[in-house]
Amino acid sequence: MSFIALLIFPIFMAYSAASDLLTMRLSNRLTASLGVAFLVMALLTRMPMEIFLAHFGSGVFMLLIGFGMFSRGWIGGGDAKLAAGIALWIGWANLLDYLLLATMAGGVLSLIVLQWRRMTIPALLVNVTWLTRLHDRNEGVPYGVALALAALHVYAQAPITKLILQI
Repeated sequence: MSFIALLIFPIFMAYSAASDLLTMRLSNRLTASLGVAFLVMALLTRMPMEIFLAHFGSGVFMLLIGFGMFSRGWIGGGDAKLAAGIALWIGWANLLDYLLLATMAGGVLSLIVLQWRRMTIPALLVNVTWLTRLHDRNEGVPYGVALALAALHVYAQAPITKLILQI
């Protein structure tokens, strides 16, 4: 049971990264499901209320920060909601590490995308929709990829992970 439970968050992160890369969208259904999955895991692991409230607080905090960034046009709305869902899972203890890793991964990803946009798309790849969308200078950067990679890196240290291992 705990092995399957441990895979839930990484599956969400893989789906989030792939969805953002391939479609440049992170659906509300995805981010809502991430939150619901956390609540289910909190119940299954009998997460103590103080830990639950700390995780909830970190999620709300990231939602506020994310929407502040969204209102300035720095990130997309889906990225803001995904970051909040991730913060819900990782809690305060790992939030700073997560944010630093997400920032670094996002910077590297942005540089790669900018370099890709300077190149001419090879004829063989011209009909690959997601690559041509990624090449479009009017599109954003699929920052959900960086958010998901950083989240996977800190997930092992999150309090919920330790609780899942005990069920």
